[in-house]
Amino acid sequence: MNNIQWYPGHMTKTRRMMEENISLVDIVIELVDARIPYSSKNPDLDTLAKNKHRILLLNKCDLADERATDIWQEYFEKQGFRVIRINALKGNGLGEVTETARSLMKEKIEKLKARGRINVPIRSMIVGIPNVGKSTFINKYVGKVTAKTGDKPGVTRGKQWIKLKKDFELLDTPGILWPKFEDQQVGLKLAFTGAINDDILDPENMAIAFINHMISRNPDCLRNRYQITFDTIEEPHVILEKIAMARGFKKKGDEPDLERAGKILMDEYRGGKLGRLTLELPEDIDVMLEQKKARAAEKAVLDKERKKAYNNKRRNNTKTIGLADTRFYGFLF
Repeated sequence: MNNIQWYPGHMTKTRRMMEENISLVDIVIELVDARIPYSSKNPDLDTLAKNKHRILLLNKCDLADERATDIWQEYFEKQGFRVIRINALKGNGLGEVTETARSLMKEKIEKLKARGRINVPIRSMIVGIPNVGKSTFINKYVGKVTAKTGDKPGVTRGKQWIKLKKDFELLDTPGILWPKFEDQQVGLKLAFTGAINDDILDPENMAIAFINHMISRNPDCLRNRYQITFDTIEEPHVILEKIAMARGFKKKGDEPDLERAGKILMDEYRGGKLGRLTLELPEDIDVMLEQKKARAAEKAVLDKERKKAYNNKRRNNTKTIGLADTRFYGFLF
């Protein structure tokens, strides 16, 4: 697949709005996808929410491998996050959010009460990438429909304050990605889980990339779901052809319909029909960082070579111009 970048104009406005309103809140609550906790976590928020209490909600934990979620929870807790596993669709884990927020603010609330300020609400900002389940979480959390939901990413457009009881207020913001994915694997995982609008992606190529990712991690999820056999050395597009034939997806001339098979594969993965699959672990971060360093070093070499070639070209052009001037003045005299 080509490099994936998806950053609509309204996301720039969202970032600006978050920067303007971050001072109004005590706590930043971030939803991430439990299947891709690292890739679905916006790195810009670590700078934006600096010096704020942080609660990290591992949403869709019912679709992720439970042992992998244990590992991720420990990883983020070591970084100072309060971590809560939730299933926003069913409401599991939501009751912990308010109590966790109150415990984080306990010391500040007691100081305010000592000064005579009673019933000062805890103010939190809820953030998350598109299609991570933020609106579904809010609807379930509040107990009534207050935020618009949709299957396509990018539905929530403006900010809105939501009052929860007397002592808790929530600032909802539209889903936001970040302008550039430095690691293409991050972009792919976001595409796999539906965080990036499918309208800009090719379903066949995305499915092939997904198969390639699963071959080394859990090839049996494909074998068992589609009742096909393959070796892990087989090309991903061949495996997609087998999936298409197993489902009877054919075009004219009995050719396998790879586009239809690709759409079905991604839909079934997102719906949990391939099993509880986590696509990354904390140990993968080191690999991605090493690859990032390698790319940076390669870019530095290329930039140096380009600069050298540019300077050589300038010197040659200067010599040519000088020679032409000599000839011109020699002709005059």
